[in-house]
Amino acid sequence: MTMQDTAAVTPYKTSNGRSRQRSGGARSRRRRTALALARTGLALAEQAAPGLGARAAVRMLMTLPRAVPGQDVTAVPDGDRQRVNLPGPTTASIVTEAWGEGPAVYFLHGWGADRTSWRRFVGPLTRAGFRVVTLDAPGHGDSGPGAYGPGRTLLPEMIAALRTAAGHHGPAHAVVAHSMGGLAAAVACLDGLPAARLVLIAPMPDVPSAIRVFAEAAGAGERIQARMHRALERLVRVPLSHFDAVQRSAEEETLPAALVIHDGGDRRVPFGLGARLAAAWPCARLHVTHGLGHHRILRDEGVIAASVDFLMAGSPC
Repeated sequence: MTMQDTAAVTPYKTSNGRSRQRSGGARSRRRRTALALARTGLALAEQAAPGLGARAAVRMLMTLPRAVPGQDVTAVPDGDRQRVNLPGPTTASIVTEAWGEGPAVYFLHGWGADRTSWRRFVGPLTRAGFRVVTLDAPGHGDSGPGAYGPGRTLLPEMIAALRTAAGHHGPAHAVVAHSMGGLAAAVACLDGLPAARLVLIAPMPDVPSAIRVFAEAAGAGERIQARMHRALERLVRVPLSHFDAVQRSAEEETLPAALVIHDGGDRRVPFGLGARLAAAWPCARLHVTHGLGHHRILRDEGVIAASVDFLMAGSPC
């Protein structure tokens, strides 16, 4: 749930046919301008109309960032792609993609990403005897919009997407998730999703932390933040405490064994947030990396190897 303000990189062809990268400078400038205007508006609302500012901030928070083209994607043969309908009165659906045979490991991406985030995990896990199932949450990747309309979603829809994928493809041996997807996976397991193991990479531990991270990027003050809590609860119709993985896991004794992987220099989801979740989870190990940040951590061979080893381990913790 953070705002992306990095420059886009777009591939293009030179006259000799070679593919290079072109800096998305114009797009980056537009994004910086929009962010500056939003910060100015929220700063004014903080003093004059915090309720109005909170509604605008929630709308910003639930709006997905544009996908950044030209990201590094490892070449992997296409898997078995399926479109799966979500439960409920709408006609929303998600796209899943699966490879291999064996115990199913489900992968849930972070906010604004998609299932291609996990391409580097496919080979190592299928060779280890697992079935890899990735999915695009509502509004992400190839999935259709959810209940909040095109380009918008909230945490409950990510949780519902994971549960729907597991209901369609079969019981989960494990779930691997990143960032906001990590919180969705943790809450899904706290709500009863059966799984033996969890790998949470740079996880957000609760919604208030997500609001604080968003607010720092958007320039929303304390009065707006306080009202954002109530505005979000009205939208999702569930107390935000239901999505507090730290508090809820500390009150449980039987949960999936978890490996929490977090980079010490993560600027999107600060390291202390993941460490707090690892400390509260009853059966968890914390794996610390350095110099990988929030996104490159998903492409690191050491992180992938540690994840595979943990998923193959026989001991509970």
